[in-house]
Amino acid sequence: MNYEAVIGLEIHVQISTKTKTFCSCSTEFGEPPNTHTCPVCLGLPGALPVLNEEVIKKGITAGLTLNCRIAGRSVFARKNYFYPDLPKAYQISQYESPLNTGGWVVIKDETGAEKRIGITRAHLEEDAGKLVHDEDPRGPSYIDFNRCGVPLLEIVTDPDIRTSEEAYRFLTAVKEIMQFTGVSGCNMEKGELRVDVNISMRAQGEDGFGVKQEIKNMNSFANIRRALDYEIKRQTRLLRSGVVLTQQTRLFDQNKNATVQMRTKEEAHDYRYFPDPDLVPVVVEEAFIDEIRNGLAELPEARRNRFVKEYGLTEYDAFNLCSSRSVSRYFEDAVDGYENPKKVANWILGEIMRALNDRKIEINEFRVTAPMLRELLELMDSGVISGKMAKDVFDEMVSSGKSAKQVVDEKDLKQMSNRDDIEAVIDEVLKMHEAAVFDYRSGKKNAFGFLIGQVMKKTGGKANPGLVNEILRSRMS
Repeated sequence: MNYEAVIGLEIHVQISTKTKTFCSCSTEFGEPPNTHTCPVCLGLPGALPVLNEEVIKKGITAGLTLNCRIAGRSVFARKNYFYPDLPKAYQISQYESPLNTGGWVVIKDETGAEKRIGITRAHLEEDAGKLVHDEDPRGPSYIDFNRCGVPLLEIVTDPDIRTSEEAYRFLTAVKEIMQFTGVSGCNMEKGELRVDVNISMRAQGEDGFGVKQEIKNMNSFANIRRALDYEIKRQTRLLRSGVVLTQQTRLFDQNKNATVQMRTKEEAHDYRYFPDPDLVPVVVEEAFIDEIRNGLAELPEARRNRFVKEYGLTEYDAFNLCSSRSVSRYFEDAVDGYENPKKVANWILGEIMRALNDRKIEINEFRVTAPMLRELLELMDSGVISGKMAKDVFDEMVSSGKSAKQVVDEKDLKQMSNRDDIEAVIDEVLKMHEAAVFDYRSGKKNAFGFLIGQVMKKTGGKANPGLVNEILRSRMS
C-alpha cells in the first residue's frame, strides 16, 4: 500500500518589540541572566499585566500579510501547566478567540507551480523562560527569566503540507514575510523562530487522518526537512509491517539524523484554558486595521517581480536579493544613480555575502555601506582601478571601514592607463623575453599569457589589463 504524509506546522515567531508583552522589561537578547525581569514577568503575587499596544499592531500586520481575517474582538486566556521556567504556572495565550484566523500562503515548487497552504490561526502569546543545564548531568540546572513574557505569534497551519520540501518552502516564505514587514527578525540562533511539526501517514487517496506524531522545538529548517523525511520513512515502514501507531511527542537527534520518543499521548498535558481575569478583551476598530494595512511594506514576492522588471535582473538574482529585506534595501541604495544593476547584484551576492558569512554578521552591521560600494564600482568603471584591484580595495574597506577613494589614494592603487607608459613597459618586456615572443609566433599561444603576466609584474599589477592586451597583441602580430 502506498502512503502519503499529512503535515501541519506550529510556528512560534518572536515579535520585534523593545519591551515585553505585559510589562516594560527589555526584550534585548544576550544580556546577563535574570536582569530583564520585574514582578509582572516573574509572576509575583499582586502584579498585574498591561498589554503592549505594539504587540497588537504587529500581530495585525502579520495577520494581514498572511491573508487572515482580523478579529474585531479577541481574548487572552490562561494556559495552565507547571514547568520550572514558567513562574506563574500558566502562560498567557489566546485560545477560543484568537486575533487572526483563516489565512493562507502561496508557495511555488521548482517548476513554478503554485500551492496554497492554509493557516488555521495566528494568535498572540507570551514566551516562557529558559532552562540552562550544567554540563555535568549530575549538576544543577539554572533558570533565566529574561525571555519570560517576550511576545510571540504562534502560526498554526491547516494540514495541507505533503512533503518535507513543501514544509521547507512554506517556512521560508513565512520567515521572509515576517522579516520584510518588521514583525520579527526571525533569527533562529537567538530563538526568534521555533517550530513544532505534526505528521501522520494515510493511505494514498484517503481523506481521513492517521495517528499524529509531533516533533517538538525545531530551530533549523534543514533539520525540519531531515526530521520529516525520517518520519515519513519510519511511519511508512511500521504501517506496512502492520504495527498500530500510537500518538507520540518526539525530538529530532541531528547527530543520529533520527527522531526519538519523548512522551506518549497518555503523558500529554491538559492545559485547562480559561479567559485571563486580569486582561480585558482586545477590541480593534476597522479604521485601526485599515491604517496598518495602508502602511504595509512591499512583500518579498512583489519585490522580486519588481526587481526583474525594473532592474532587468534574473529571477535567480532577484530571489536571492529579496531573501532578506535588509539585503534588498542595500541593493536599491547601492543602485541608486548607478547604471549597472547587474554588477551591483553580482558584488552583493558574491563579495559582500562572502564577507558577511566570514564575519557572521548581518548586512545592516556591515562597515561597507551601499554608497561606499557604489563609489568602488564607479572607480572601477572609470578605469581608475582594475577589477582585480577592486577586490583588494574592497577587502581593505571591510577591514578599515575607509571609503574606496581613501584606500586607493593612501595605497597609491590607481591603475596605469597612459598608453605611452604601457607601450614603454611592453617594449622592455619583449626585449627581455625574446624566446617567449618566438614561441608565440611559432604557434605556442600560452606564451602570450606569460608575457601579459610579465607586464603586470613590472607595473606592480597597476597596468590597465585591457590596454595591455590590446597593445601587446598589436606588437606581436
